Amino acid sequence: MAPKSSTLQDVARVAGVSTATVSRTLSNPNVVSESTRTRVSEAVKTTGYRINRAARNLRTQRAHSVLVLLPDLANPFFSEILEGISRELSHRGYSMLIASTKQVHDSGERLLDYLDDARADGMIILDGGLDPDVVSMLENARQTKRILFACEWVEGADFPTVRCENRQGAREAVNHLYSLGHRKIAHVTGPEGNVLMHTRKDAFVAQISELGLELKPEWIIAGDFSISAGCAAAQAWIAMEDRSTAVFCASDQLAMAFIAELSRHGFRVPEDVSVMGFDDIDFAEQFIPALTSIRQDRLLIGETAANMLMGRIESPNTGGDEPIAIIPVSLVVRESTAAPG
Repeated sequence: MAPKSSTLQDVARVAGVSTATVSRTLSNPNVVSESTRTRVSEAVKTTGYRINRAARNLRTQRAHSVLVLLPDLANPFFSEILEGISRELSHRGYSMLIASTKQVHDSGERLLDYLDDARADGMIILDGGLDPDVVSMLENARQTKRILFACEWVEGADFPTVRCENRQGAREAVNHLYSLGHRKIAHVTGPEGNVLMHTRKDAFVAQISELGLELKPEWIIAGDFSISAGCAAAQAWIAMEDRSTAVFCASDQLAMAFIAELSRHGFRVPEDVSVMGFDDIDFAEQFIPALTSIRQDRLLIGETAANMLMGRIESPNTGGDEPIAIIPVSLVVRESTAAPG
């Protein structure tokens, strides 16, 4: 004979609460106290109770999941953002689905299928490089209030966004290098057409101008946030007749690859050139030399994005009027920058 399955009543008895409280805790844990969540969670483990998710979803008319779209699944930059999203969703009884925009880039209809087919209740997009036709389709879809952009965004599009202080970060990078005594500062950019590339580059150029520094055209080196682009940028720097004494890279991956390629050619950082990045990914502190970077609180970006989206999902008639959420950045000084030799 098969063992008897635990019931909601069993969980309530072990937790010492009502079945209604157990139901509320399991369906919407954010509305009960932390102590109640803990007691119910322990009772679920003790009794071995299994939530009938199909029945719950049918009853609530929700999938209890959110789709997160990434431009690059292999990029370590997104790891903490995903952790922040997952943590916030989990507190509310939701799960996270992950997909690459490369898989759905050609059709907005494929994106909307996730919402239409009740596979997800909302969508967080971390890619501002979507095709304009796809963006237009998402803007005009009936589910548009359940779509949010984080990190990157689409200029002119009417979606809530969570982003960091990119302009301030680029200005702080220039100011840091200037304070060390550097007067010849180069910049390795992100990919052409990317909103972060233009925001950080424009702020870099503006701060260089404000400080009255010279900026030669060759000191703006095209990149694309990738390791290969960092290596190519280093080769371009090596080939210059008049090299900058410092280089601000638009991402940590660019900066690390830039430094590694310089090392292969016998150049030392920061003795021969100071190099810094943007993002402060986990490996930045362990890299040799430890990388000076502009830190984004990626965990907070993820938590904020999930919280904003859940407001729209759980309160569709009142949510949706949130302003753009701006996450502050900070300068993290390590060993890769120093006064010019």
